[in-house]
Amino acid sequence: MTGFSVLGDPTAWRQDFERRRRDWYLASGLGEAAAAELLRKERAGFDDWTVVEVTSAGTRVGYLAVAVSETDGILAGRIGDLHVDAAHERAAREWAQTWCAERGARRVNVRLAGPAGELFAGYAVRGQVRVRPLGSPPPEAVDGVTARPMTEAEYPGWLAAERASYIDGIVRSGSMSREEATRKSDDDFGKLLPEGLATPDNTLLVLEAAGEPIGTGWLRHRHLPGVTYGYSLHVDEAHRGKGHGRAAMAAGERTTLAAGDSALMFTVWGGNEVAMNLYTSAGYRVLDEHRSVDLP
Repeated sequence: MTGFSVLGDPTAWRQDFERRRRDWYLASGLGEAAAAELLRKERAGFDDWTVVEVTSAGTRVGYLAVAVSETDGILAGRIGDLHVDAAHERAAREWAQTWCAERGARRVNVRLAGPAGELFAGYAVRGQVRVRPLGSPPPEAVDGVTARPMTEAEYPGWLAAERASYIDGIVRSGSMSREEATRKSDDDFGKLLPEGLATPDNTLLVLEAAGEPIGTGWLRHRHLPGVTYGYSLHVDEAHRGKGHGRAAMAAGERTTLAAGDSALMFTVWGGNEVAMNLYTSAGYRVLDEHRSVDLP
C-alpha cells in the first residue's frame, strides 16, 4: 500500500529536486549560468510547497510537492513535483488531487520538466517553454526573408496587434478568462516595454520578403545568462502557408547570436499546435510543460 507523510524538514527533497532540475536544464542545452538562475527562481518559491514523502511498505519510493493558492478569487492547486517510482505514480497523483480539493481548489495545475507522459495525459496542455541552443555560424536567410528594425511609426500598430494576439492565445489555452487575460496583458506589456522601442535589451523586428513586410518579431536578450527570449515571431495571415514560419525562426536565431546570446527560448500557449509543430521541426525541445485539470 502506498503511504503519504508530510515532511517537517524538506531539505532532502530540496537537494534532490535541485539536482534533477539542474540536470534537465543542462541536458536541454542551457548553460551553467542560465541553469543556476532558473534554480535561484525555483528556491524563492520553496516555502510555498507542502512536501510529502511517498512510501511503500515503509520504504521511501519518492516525493510529492503540492500547494493551493488563490488567483482572482479562485483557488487552484499545484503539483510542483511528482517524482515517484512508476508503480506508485497514479496513487500519488490521485492523492495530490484529493489534497487540493479538500482545500477548496477547483483546478489542479502541474508543471513538468519536458513533455508529459501517460500519467498526465488527461490534463490539458496550457503552455510550453521551448528552447534550442544555437550553433555557429548564424543560419542563412530562408526563402529570402530578412529582418530590419521596427520604426517608431510602425510601433503603435504592432503593439495593439501583439496585445490582442497575446490575449487570444491565453484565452484559447483555457488558462484564463478574457477579462483576466486582458488584465495580464496590460500588466505584462507595461513591465516588459516601459520605454517602447527604446527599452534596453529588446529587439523589435519587421520581417520582409522581396521588400514587402510579411511579419514581425520581438526578442528580449539576456532574459537568462546567454539566453534570448522570443516573445513573438509572427507571420501575417496573408503570408502564411508559404514556409515563412521557419524563415522567421532563422531570423530570430541570427538576431539572438548577433546580440551575444547562444540559445533562443519561446513560450507557446496550449491549443496552438501549428506553433508547437514548427518548434519541434526546428529542433526546439520542451523545457517546461504546464497542464491542468478541472476538479469535480
